[in-house]
Amino acid sequence: MPDRGGGPTGPRIRVGRPSRRVRTLLMTLGVLAVLAMAFTMFAGFWTDWLWYRSVKYSSVFTTTLLTKIGLFFVFGLLMAVAVGVNIWLAHRLRPPLSAMSMEQQSLDRYRMGIAPYKKWLLFAITALVGLIAGASASGQWRTWLMWVNGVPFGQKDPQFQLDVAFYAFDLPWYRFMLGFGFAAAILSLIAAALTHYLYGGLRVTSPGARATAAATGHLSVLIGIFVALKAVAYWLDRYGLAVKSSDFKATDNWTGLRYVDANAYLPAKTILFCIAVICALLFFSTIWRRTWQLPLIGFGLMVLSAILIGGLYPAIVQKFQVQPNEQAKEAPYVEKNLAATREAYGIDGTQVSDYSGTANTKDASKLRDDVDSTASIRIMDPNIISPTFQQLQQMRKYYAFPTNLDVDRYTMGGTEQDTVIGLRELNYAGIDKKNWINNHFRYTHGYGAVAAKGTAVDSEGRPVFTESDLPSKGQLGQYEQRIYYGEKTNTYSIVGGPQKEIDYSDDSGEKTYSYEGKGGVDLENPMNRAAYAVALNEPQILYSGAIGDGSRILYNRTPKERVEAVAPWLTIDGDAYPAVVNNRIEWIVDAYTTTNGYPYASRTTLGDTTADSLTATNDQRAVVAQQNQVNYIRNSVKATVDAYTGDVKLYQWDSQDPVLKTWMKAFPGTVEPKSEISRDLMDHLRYPQDLFKVQRELLTRYHVKDADTFLSGSEVWQVPDDPTNKSGDAVPPYYLSMRMPDQKAQAFSLTTTFTPNGRDNLSAFMAVDAEAGKSDYGKIRILKLPTSTTVNGPKQVQSQFNSEQDIAESIRLLRGGDSEVEYGNLLTVPLDGGLLYVEPVYVRGGGLQYPLLRKVLVSYGGNTAFEDTLDEALNKVFGAEGSTPPPEDTGEGDGDTATPPPPTSDNPTVQEALNDAQKAFEAGQEALTKGDWEAYGRAQEDLEAALRRAEEAQSRAGDAGGGGAAGGTSSPSPSSPTSPSPSGSPQGS
Repeated sequence: MPDRGGGPTGPRIRVGRPSRRVRTLLMTLGVLAVLAMAFTMFAGFWTDWLWYRSVKYSSVFTTTLLTKIGLFFVFGLLMAVAVGVNIWLAHRLRPPLSAMSMEQQSLDRYRMGIAPYKKWLLFAITALVGLIAGASASGQWRTWLMWVNGVPFGQKDPQFQLDVAFYAFDLPWYRFMLGFGFAAAILSLIAAALTHYLYGGLRVTSPGARATAAATGHLSVLIGIFVALKAVAYWLDRYGLAVKSSDFKATDNWTGLRYVDANAYLPAKTILFCIAVICALLFFSTIWRRTWQLPLIGFGLMVLSAILIGGLYPAIVQKFQVQPNEQAKEAPYVEKNLAATREAYGIDGTQVSDYSGTANTKDASKLRDDVDSTASIRIMDPNIISPTFQQLQQMRKYYAFPTNLDVDRYTMGGTEQDTVIGLRELNYAGIDKKNWINNHFRYTHGYGAVAAKGTAVDSEGRPVFTESDLPSKGQLGQYEQRIYYGEKTNTYSIVGGPQKEIDYSDDSGEKTYSYEGKGGVDLENPMNRAAYAVALNEPQILYSGAIGDGSRILYNRTPKERVEAVAPWLTIDGDAYPAVVNNRIEWIVDAYTTTNGYPYASRTTLGDTTADSLTATNDQRAVVAQQNQVNYIRNSVKATVDAYTGDVKLYQWDSQDPVLKTWMKAFPGTVEPKSEISRDLMDHLRYPQDLFKVQRELLTRYHVKDADTFLSGSEVWQVPDDPTNKSGDAVPPYYLSMRMPDQKAQAFSLTTTFTPNGRDNLSAFMAVDAEAGKSDYGKIRILKLPTSTTVNGPKQVQSQFNSEQDIAESIRLLRGGDSEVEYGNLLTVPLDGGLLYVEPVYVRGGGLQYPLLRKVLVSYGGNTAFEDTLDEALNKVFGAEGSTPPPEDTGEGDGDTATPPPPTSDNPTVQEALNDAQKAFEAGQEALTKGDWEAYGRAQEDLEAALRRAEEAQSRAGDAGGGGAAGGTSSPSPSSPTSPSPSGSPQGS
């Protein structure tokens, strides 16, 4: 440019195309960026394939992937073709262009603007709708597989006499197809209408006809297709009434036809179907008639009929026929719902027996003996004592136990023993020095199982371990103790390569180990390393020297996560539990098949039904549901995960379940037959908790079999809140070896209680035989208490415990200083017509950071005991021993009333004994603070002796005064004028 100042001109800057070198560089960068994006997408696909291949379930990956791809392309192509053909047809049927009006002159500019790009625009629109439709269809892979592989149930619904498989497998697919058809018709109609408008086939403001004959015929056919699909919808709605949810008699998610459905909605749907067919034919007739007059009249009549016949008429029937005589009208349909619901949830074989709930007054020693034969009462609460396991058996900070331990059975010394068990898993939070090598190469696994008797404690209130120490040893025998897969193992580890792992530590120092299993994915392949570096966003995997020959990467390591991945069609129970099986630690996972399409069966929401006071504090125990709302459930699969190799095995547990058979057809070879379950594994299988919780929730209403009782609501029960805490959540079910009244021997059972709706007294007790392999496995028994009398429920029993003055005083002493009292599971055991309640009481405080069993509460027939051991408490309640008999009347006296002996050193007063108890308690707290266990033990013995002397003194005083300790208890009353407080200062009455 010339210099505007008139001076000399400078060098000219030539602006032109970039040099060849720059263009080459830009092109190279672009290609690399595309390759990087492609490899990132490929890495996710490739690592998934490698993982499924490593667990030998590659068929699950390929079947699922190919099904999704097939649905994507088929339905995406169908939608693209439907919309594209109608756009092309509307363009083909356009009238000659002539700018006859301002409207057409304005549109002419748009027509000219898109003319050079019409093909590209058509391709872009069809590709967009195709991608959206394909992505939506690929999400229906479960629906497709169930439809194409569906197995008959062999049961027919009571209304239409169709096999249940039609509702469970066929109807969902038909509804999806119908929805896809509606979407295709609407999108095609919109696209065709816009094209006709753009090219003059439709006119809004122009004079003359609003639409050309060609446009009229084209759009009428599309509307006719839409109305025809509506007719199909009306026809399917008839069958949908059998699985329709509604609220009925305070029952949420009632499913099935009621009187108004069968006598109003069903004929209305049939009539509307006929009207819609006629209306569709009228729209199709415009191809010849070229007028919308009759079709629009027909469409208006169809809409009016839908309002009057489909809405108003059923409301009139409900108001004037059903409500005045609801009991009689609804009874036949309620009976169908009762039968279907009981069958769908596996509760149709429930045995309901009357039970008096009144304590037997037979010989006390006989009652005491009956306790031992009736139940092996578990006083070790697996939901309380995890911190005790942690403190006594953790050994290293980088180990930890689960928050809630598990209950299992092991044969020890020839006797089957209820056992509390937990695994010493790796705790990443306890690693002192965190870095990539330590987190993923050195600290890779936990070590050993720890088990304790469920029915016993030692003299200090600690568990009696049957398997303990590091390495673990005891009564479980020899087994592979390394735990590479567990509930707390939620990150990846790279093992088996040059970098040695920390195995465990003992007095001689740290032991190292190198993984020898075949679990995980091989990282020797450079492409595998690159794929995982991208997938895990960890570039060090690509070049780290800690990875070499033999290196394998372990991930997806929690048992529930692995089972869910290899069987994405299963619902996973919230509680996976470990067992030592065939010299290995195996995680056992219960899995369910479900459907939402069982006709007449009421629905339940799994997330809500399976929630209780444990899931509220531990979200790891929540059910993993593929379908949250269901109305059919079976525990059809038992799965195992090897804690060392990560191998997953699926076993067919319910060989009659048609849903499982359907999935086994879709994924052949993934589920092994029940006969492959070893005897050792069978000994540890049990009835699953989440299924039991679903069944008990349904049985609150569906324990009745007649419609009149169901409709009256007089027999509605509820699951009580957990009385041992103030969470307000449902009480969890408890595993317990016990004998129901009709059984000859104890059986490992899962138990719960029921209370009447809105009240706290007991209405029923429920137990299911939980021991797999036994003939009665899965049999549900309910003991129904009389409604004419009241029997204390769990909350009332807990309140009784808390209100007893002598118990309250003892609890106050236990809470002295900074100690905390924790109530264990309140167990209920039917015993000789009455109900025995047992609750362990733990104390955590002083220098202790874990709970110890200090007392046991027992109640039977209104008698309550609060003693140091279960045997002492049972003896006290049944008066078998340890009670002071009343003075005998020999007939030789002169009628004078005996006076109590004066206090002596051998016969202390209540106050003196309480003072001694207070001193012993303070000495124990001081010993705890110092960690002096020997002194703490002596102080506890002194405390027990002092309390015993106080009981004897009060008993003698009560006998002499004509009264005794109320409620069958014998602890000193807090109403003494100078009862000691925790601080040692006297309190006034």
